[in-house]
Amino acid sequence: MAKRDFYEVLGVSKNADDKALKGAFRKLAMELHPDRNPDDPDAEVKFKEAGEAYEVLKDPQKRAAYDRFGHQAFESGGFGGGSPGGGFGSFSDIFDDIFGEFMGGGGRSRGGRQGGSDLRYNLEVTLEEAFAGKKVEIEVPTRVTCETCAGSGAKPGTSPVSCSTCNGIGRVRASQGGFFHIERTCPACQGRGDMVADPCTDCAGSGRTTQRRTLSVNIPAGIEDGTRIRLAGEGEAGVRGGAPGDLYIFLSIKPHAFFQRDGADIFCRVPVSLTTAALGGQFEVPTVDGGRTRVRIPDGTQTGKQFRLKAKGMPVLRSRQLGDMYVQIVVETPQNLTRRQRELLQEFEKVSSAKNNPESAGFFSRVKDFFDTLSD
Repeated sequence: MAKRDFYEVLGVSKNADDKALKGAFRKLAMELHPDRNPDDPDAEVKFKEAGEAYEVLKDPQKRAAYDRFGHQAFESGGFGGGSPGGGFGSFSDIFDDIFGEFMGGGGRSRGGRQGGSDLRYNLEVTLEEAFAGKKVEIEVPTRVTCETCAGSGAKPGTSPVSCSTCNGIGRVRASQGGFFHIERTCPACQGRGDMVADPCTDCAGSGRTTQRRTLSVNIPAGIEDGTRIRLAGEGEAGVRGGAPGDLYIFLSIKPHAFFQRDGADIFCRVPVSLTTAALGGQFEVPTVDGGRTRVRIPDGTQTGKQFRLKAKGMPVLRSRQLGDMYVQIVVETPQNLTRRQRELLQEFEKVSSAKNNPESAGFFSRVKDFFDTLSD
């Protein structure tokens, strides 16, 4: 059976760049991997076909020869002789380079180096601090590179030795079903590739010690609850000189005594007396910037009425814009009345009319009409 065109196998054009080739191959390999298709014998064949195509096209010299001569470039007497993959060893290395964790979990730990873990720090701030922004210092317990052994894990004057189980690779290979091999993390060195015969006494051979570090964090004005700040390289130190992880700071905002927040807008619920709502009046309310402002309400103000104070809200993150503040009126019904107060209210009720309470008068009028229709 004639071989298919390598570009057709990967589903790319002849002018595809390295990134497009790698992406196409990765997608095919994930779809066709024999472990994912145990009942499909064609998947294993296509899986190998894709690897062979990528092996040729990723190499500039092999790709040039293939573009000129096609499959004949790799037949006996052609480009280097033998198969384009040069044997299964190089074919397997393709998968190591692209997604080692898929082929055995964790990828190659070159030189025993492993990246450090990311850290999380929860930080609570006040609404006023979120409004103004601030710089805070936090203390973070983390694992840092051991100063005594410089992260090697070995006692000063000694060095780690290559792992005899994996020969320093960090992984061991097992055959599975003919041409297909699986590589897994070496159980002896846990993927580091080397062993510490005489460990450092300060870090017990781990190459890292635990310390508390003080870091300065800049909190920008306008941050919202749940905002995440990333400090690159401030996480745990890597193993044997590996890259450090990152520190992620998750911000939460404390509940406020007066304000509720919705995005950049601030809401303040203000209870007013029945007489103030009826006759109109004024009062002062605090603002989130630490100031105060006077609010005037007209006579006849009802519960639920909102008064907008422009640009008195929160700043919009990384912008000069400000949200608004809304004063929400709640009319308070008088309680604990004296006899005289009760008499005055009863007198007021006698001289009141539907004009004084249009909403309630309208409601009960509609209720009466509703009951009348039920009795017909």
